[in-house]
Amino acid sequence: MRVGIGYDVHRLAPHRKLVLGGVEIPFDKGLAGHSDADVLTHAIMDALLGAAALPDIGALFPTDDPRYAGASSLKLLQHVAELLAQHGLSVGNIDATVIAERPRIAPVAQQMKLRLGESLGVPPERIAIKATTNEGLGFLGRAEGIAAIAVALLLENSGD
Repeated sequence: MRVGIGYDVHRLAPHRKLVLGGVEIPFDKGLAGHSDADVLTHAIMDALLGAAALPDIGALFPTDDPRYAGASSLKLLQHVAELLAQHGLSVGNIDATVIAERPRIAPVAQQMKLRLGESLGVPPERIAIKATTNEGLGFLGRAEGIAAIAVALLLENSGD
């Protein structure tokens, strides 16, 4: 078994779609970033890559590479899943938390689990999505951005 942790944060910005866990959420702002800025998927990718002792998403999908401008983070997650398989690793489970004052995550958490599971090729029952606020403290508490943290457990395939 191998364990990794991932974290990501992006500033909220006008005139952007808000995408979390591969789900577009109706909201008055979106997250600023080179790709779709999906902090939840980014944190999950870094947790998986960390558990596999592979380079992080900044090294794999650099922000100065135009191929990733506006990219779907779910597509990038599929690439990460392929890398894991090439290294004889499979996802045991993922536990992730979104940190945001708003919007509410609970109404779309199951849809996020389905989308993330599809991209990884794992049942959604292996993915936990939770949310919390920052209790009004700091830039997250002022609703200036959204963050996510994730822990991933990878299993080494037996190679039978």
